[in-house]
Amino acid sequence: MTKQLDQMSNEELGILFPIIISEPNSNWKELFEKEKKEIEKVLGSNNLVRLEHIGSTAIPNLKAKPSIDILLEISRKTVIKRLIDGLRKLKYHFIPKPDNPESHMMFVKGYTSDGFKGQAFHIHVRYSGDWDEPYFRDYLIQNPQVAKEYENLKIKLSKEFKNDREGYTDMKADFVKHINELARKKLK
Repeated sequence: MTKQLDQMSNEELGILFPIIISEPNSNWKELFEKEKKEIEKVLGSNNLVRLEHIGSTAIPNLKAKPSIDILLEISRKTVIKRLIDGLRKLKYHFIPKPDNPESHMMFVKGYTSDGFKGQAFHIHVRYSGDWDEPYFRDYLIQNPQVAKEYENLKIKLSKEFKNDREGYTDMKADFVKHINELARKKLK
């Protein structure tokens, strides 16, 4: 009998879902737009403050993990149970993130007990605020040489941390923090 995703250890998940860096895909933006419409339809626009394509797949010509990251900002009036139920209707798997900022929840799609299936999506749900991810994305779009540095770092780390998603993310943290600081100064 195959374990369910929420019953697997981080090590098991790392083996099942290794870090893979793909060539840029011009369809990522289109796939985001299609998913955005589905999310808006199931949740209703009155529950959404902002819905944006973030992460490396939002940056043209950048090699990336082929998972489309979405920032979903909600108001404090949003009924969380309805949000969870709505995203589950779209086949998202709910991952609570109690150690992150209040209301940060994560939903993933394209992950199964047998590995990746179809396009992978990550939805990061947060209360409306001034989040770093759009600044990071916009800064890399405007600074292709910095985007290339980030790409090279990701390729290097994907080899070192192929089955360790937490390690991969942790090792990018200083670079991401530095770019967020630059982006906030330049883009605000």
